[in-house]
Amino acid sequence: MQTSENQKVKIRGLRNMNMRKFIIDTDTASDDAAAIMMAALDPTIELLGVTSVAGNVNIHQATLNALATLEACDSDVPVYPGASRPLFRERHETISVHGKDGMGDCGIIHPKTKAQKQRAVEFILDMVNKYPGEVEIAVLGPATNIALAILTDREAMKKVKHIWSMGTPGFGPGNATPVSEFNVFIDAEAYALMLECGAPVTIAGFDMCVGNIGIDKAELEALANGSKAGKFLERATSELLQFNLRTRNQHMVDLPDAIAMAAALWDGFVVEQAACYCECCTEQNSTYGQVIFYKEGSTYEACPNVGKPNAYVLTKVNDTLFTERFMNLLVK
Repeated sequence: MQTSENQKVKIRGLRNMNMRKFIIDTDTASDDAAAIMMAALDPTIELLGVTSVAGNVNIHQATLNALATLEACDSDVPVYPGASRPLFRERHETISVHGKDGMGDCGIIHPKTKAQKQRAVEFILDMVNKYPGEVEIAVLGPATNIALAILTDREAMKKVKHIWSMGTPGFGPGNATPVSEFNVFIDAEAYALMLECGAPVTIAGFDMCVGNIGIDKAELEALANGSKAGKFLERATSELLQFNLRTRNQHMVDLPDAIAMAAALWDGFVVEQAACYCECCTEQNSTYGQVIFYKEGSTYEACPNVGKPNAYVLTKVNDTLFTERFMNLLVK
């Protein structure tokens, strides 16, 4: 018996009701592209939309990069442009890691689709109000859009089910300054607002994104000979590869934003995490962008009077699981 078109629509609707609902907020460079692909290709995820923010690249380029990444996945998920600058500071240009276009400067960013006219903050609030307690947000760049949504409607943002953040150095050194990580350093005021918004937060710090975890020479070659999305990502990470060869003498690419996405998506990836009260430094001095972690149960009477834990911070992940699942997803 054939299934009518109305029945097909009903079946799709029922399936979506049981899927986790995600928004990805991104300053789309090559590691953001990897994270977007993980969600766009995951059959258990309903990716409601992607919101762009200025960070690695300007807002126009970040939006184009997100559109091109989704097209590489044959995905029609909409993209909503967001903040073009931090809340209070000028935006810093950073082109040495991912290239001028954030995607390897190899001419792959020419999307056929267009961004939505609705702005990112309005879209985020619409979705959170439409699906209270269901929407999870992966924050892969500066938290400016999230902060603006909080400032616009703080009560609505308390309805966010979970925020998954790639930010802070974790319990290691920073990559923007000795004590701060790029995403937080670009807009520390926004990150501070996000930490105190009332929604559950899980943080994948930069310390979880270095070392053995990443894509090595053989895996990059497999991507180049793999799926449409894999080929796109291999080219997009070409400048990141050159950066790692120059600075670390390592033929590999690290994918911090994909680590945060793996924590959100894959059971068994997070091995250990610590409940912490997280305080983001916003004073305009050498500590700007530092996030201080007070581990639950590790403070004593000489410490300042800190609040209850407001985030979980990853302390150990399954490197092998990440590589296996990521490669299986993109090499087909």
